[in-house]
Amino acid sequence: MGFTTKIRFIHKWLGLISGLIVFIVCITGCIFCFHDEIKDITRKEWRLVEPQNKPFVLPSVLQQKAKEIHPDYKQSMVSFYGKNRSAIVFTYSDTENLYLYFNPYTGEYLKTENPKTDFFIIVEYIHLYLLLPDYIGKHIIGGATIIFILLLISGIIQWWPKRKSDIKRSFTIKWSAKWRRVNYDWHNTSGFYIALIALILAITGLTFTYEWVGDGIYKTFNFGGNKEAETKAPAIDTTKFSSNSLTAVDRAFVQTLKLQPKAEMLFVLFPQQKGDIISTGAYPHTLRYDHQSNYYFHPGDGKLIQSDPYYSKSLGLQGVEMNYGIHTGQILDLPGKIIAFTISLIASALPVTGFIIWYGRNKKSKKRNKKTA
Repeated sequence: MGFTTKIRFIHKWLGLISGLIVFIVCITGCIFCFHDEIKDITRKEWRLVEPQNKPFVLPSVLQQKAKEIHPDYKQSMVSFYGKNRSAIVFTYSDTENLYLYFNPYTGEYLKTENPKTDFFIIVEYIHLYLLLPDYIGKHIIGGATIIFILLLISGIIQWWPKRKSDIKRSFTIKWSAKWRRVNYDWHNTSGFYIALIALILAITGLTFTYEWVGDGIYKTFNFGGNKEAETKAPAIDTTKFSSNSLTAVDRAFVQTLKLQPKAEMLFVLFPQQKGDIISTGAYPHTLRYDHQSNYYFHPGDGKLIQSDPYYSKSLGLQGVEMNYGIHTGQILDLPGKIIAFTISLIASALPVTGFIIWYGRNKKSKKRNKKTA
């Protein structure tokens, strides 16, 4: 069995094994790609607000309001998404999470969302876990993604023109041919054109399944290093301070605004138990989760104890934190999302067109065997 024959054999069987999972992952990625834009249109009554020339209400105000609305739930975080967007208090109980929307200028309660019943969250969970328990689903998705990477590489090896006369045929689709030939050309040609970006999307997607992939990206850009040590939150002695976490949270928020006056999106993590510090984050662009700056404050008096602005982070950590934006195309705003959507849509067709090629050849082979018999 020659090298090309072995590659074809591997490509065929890996494709048959992973085809359905790859299709599901790619299609759900397409659907999720524009979820913010779609929700802004369909849920604008509670996602969007009229900008006002005054500061946002303090986090403790929204925390207290959320506690009054759902007294049996704990509040984990409040996020401010921009001047024309509502703020969200994230709450949780032993059984579920709830997202409470508020007007960031007045503190007016707008809406409660349950992620368990949210269409786009369900799509995201299918994309990440196939709606299975995460410790099972993520490994199925991760395995299929690794196979998809191997399929892209083996597909390029098979596609690569052997002679100069094959170059034109390899880069084009013969639309005038019969549909099976068009399907064959589409599978090979589209696979080649999307290969590089599809590889980037697949590798960045693997970081959500395997921590070692993120560690690998970190060490590649830093030529080594320890990501855990760089991202570890500071440990402090809280016994010497009287606890007034509500006031401390507000002070932390105000200081973060002063440190990042141009930030469009901010979050504050509430301490959940004694000894927890207050964490805040700031992003330069709304609904983009890259270029983040992080700050840590004492839960007793709200004093800044550690500052990690974006520019001070290592190149490796900056790369890891840009992973989500690269994977979803967010990092290039709307053009990036369009690219990610298009590549994912074409990639979802590869298992389908590949199966048709296999089925057609298998059918022909059976017919030949019958004639021979």
